[in-house]
Amino acid sequence: MAGRAFTPRWALLGGNFAIGCGVMVTAGVLNDIVRSLNVSVALGGQLIGAAAVVMAFGSPILAGLLSGWDRRQLLVLALLWFAAGHLLSAMMASYATLLPLRCLCMLGAAAFTPQAASAISALTPPQERGRAITFIFLGWAVASVVGIPLAAYVGETWGWRWAFVGVALLSLAAAAGVWRALPDGIRPTALSLADWRSVFTHPVLMAIVAVTAMSSAGQFTLFSYFAPYYRQVLGASAAEISLLFLWFGALGLVGNVLLTRLIDRIGAAAAVALTLASMAVSLLAWPLALGFSSALLVTAPWALGCFASNSAQQARLALAAPTLATALISLNSSAMYLGHFAGSASGGAMISAAGFGGLSWMALAWMCAALGTSLWAARPMRDQPHV
Repeated sequence: MAGRAFTPRWALLGGNFAIGCGVMVTAGVLNDIVRSLNVSVALGGQLIGAAAVVMAFGSPILAGLLSGWDRRQLLVLALLWFAAGHLLSAMMASYATLLPLRCLCMLGAAAFTPQAASAISALTPPQERGRAITFIFLGWAVASVVGIPLAAYVGETWGWRWAFVGVALLSLAAAAGVWRALPDGIRPTALSLADWRSVFTHPVLMAIVAVTAMSSAGQFTLFSYFAPYYRQVLGASAAEISLLFLWFGALGLVGNVLLTRLIDRIGAAAAVALTLASMAVSLLAWPLALGFSSALLVTAPWALGCFASNSAQQARLALAAPTLATALISLNSSAMYLGHFAGSASGGAMISAAGFGGLSWMALAWMCAALGTSLWAARPMRDQPHV
């Protein structure tokens, strides 16, 4: 079992676990951040939004600048940068100093996630790539099961700084695992200007990327404010907030595992549609979440679809145009982070203006737009069963 843990797939899964914990930790500890730094919930939520902008624009830029790098070295350096950023962030005394450092820290995430998918694609036979890509993205689902509930509990009990230190330690361990498991010399073909032009001028491929942006915006309109919503609207305790995150993450992991078993059978486009519809059901039913037990039920379909949706999107793009996979996956990561910003910003604006009441309806509108676009994009490519 020890040898298995250090295969490239498991090491990259571990790296995504550390990155996922770091990207989502702010949502879990938002209550303590706004309390200890004396800022509003809406302003605190912009830690998520501002960092997402950096990742959105940083991902394709870094993909272009670093496409010729050895992936082993690049991925390890990204994790070390991520670890250093979280350790320094834990020492910040004010929101004004935390915000820019948080943004710089997220450059590690912008580099790691798409390049991990690129690396595993280069190491995997074509017929296994869909499953391999969805497998390493299980790290994000595991982060939601273990990392985010633990961060929420740590934040409510000992403070957000200790949660950030935990992310730094995870990132260091992940860097060691990637260094040990990956071989030297993984250098996918460098991206040319013609490659980028092919991507940006292909309406179907860009529509698929847009699906990620819209679905991510729909999720983060509400997900960014889960912790304060649970505390202020549902009256949940620290333990209950942690359990709600744990429940959400556990079902997210189940959904992603199911996806790895189904995606090659039903096709990536069908898998994406199924996950988006599942999340839309939860958002439609959100007003029925009036307490702890009902919140568990209402969030279940969303949780099953959340991480599976992005994993299916990554596989969908890699299979749609294998020679452009690095560009497409980096753009997809960009779209995901852009959605984080759009969702957290629009949600924060709504909270400032009218409270929590309308968040689920705004999120549902984003999700329905994503589902409609995804179904449209699938039509021109039905002759390609994996797309």
